[in-house]
Amino acid sequence: MADTGLPSGWELKVYMAQNHTPAARNDGAGQSEGKIRCSHLLVKHRDSRRPSSWREADITRSKEEAIQILEGYQQRIDSGESLGDIAVSESDCSSARKKGDLGFFGPGEMQKEFEDAAFALSPGQVSGIVETASGVHLIQRVQ
Repeated sequence: MADTGLPSGWELKVYMAQNHTPAARNDGAGQSEGKIRCSHLLVKHRDSRRPSSWREADITRSKEEAIQILEGYQQRIDSGESLGDIAVSESDCSSARKKGDLGFFGPGEMQKEFEDAAFALSPGQVSGIVETASGVHLIQRVQ
């Protein structure tokens, strides 16, 4: 391919994530009335709606195994490790590259089980295990 002088697709994605995605900003830009900001750690299982991730092309673990894995992460968080630091390498969500940060969202924008758990949290609080069609999550409310 000829060099057009434009950034490659990957460079563009990185640039956009760092400079234009509200989830990548820490200054509250993009926040609207009634919206909250959360990070999460997702472990998928074979019955998840899309049993693949950036970490594994074909996820074959059972839901029970996914819950056990998440319980181990929960213990690490309880011992002082941050959810975001664990998410970077362990989350099955593409938000892992942003320490699990999902940005701001309001009512009706997430799966009901996720939304119910997230809106019940106080800023800084981490949920227990939350099951959705995507898999099992730990959610931390940021704002």
